[in-house]
Amino acid sequence: MDHIALINEQLTEKIIGICFEVLNELGSGFLESVYQRAVAITLLQAGLKVQEQVPLKVSFRGRVVGEFYADVVVEDQVVLEMKSVKSLAAEHEAQLLNYLKATGMKVGLLLNFNRSKFEWKRLVY
Repeated sequence: MDHIALINEQLTEKIIGICFEVLNELGSGFLESVYQRAVAITLLQAGLKVQEQVPLKVSFRGRVVGEFYADVVVEDQVVLEMKSVKSLAAEHEAQLLNYLKATGMKVGLLLNFNRSKFEWKRLVY
């Protein structure tokens, strides 16, 4: 198995399991912010370091040219981008890749809670 595929594999598997727990308990159809808080609470209860709405600044020649907010960062290693949409789209993946580039982190999870079947993608930058 390739090294890139293994980056933070155990941590991302744990996070995905927690997201399934949250969806099973809450059900689908809530706003993204509801799932973000519920996932953050559950991750904290699992003993993981969690930061919410983390500001990410993009600099160019010493000046800030953009600012994003990552929904959740876990253990300073994995960026979570929560969605509650009909289906994930290419722009959602691009958004998460921007966050990974801005943070220097290698792994992100794109998580969609607005379906009876949980939808997720693991991205490596």
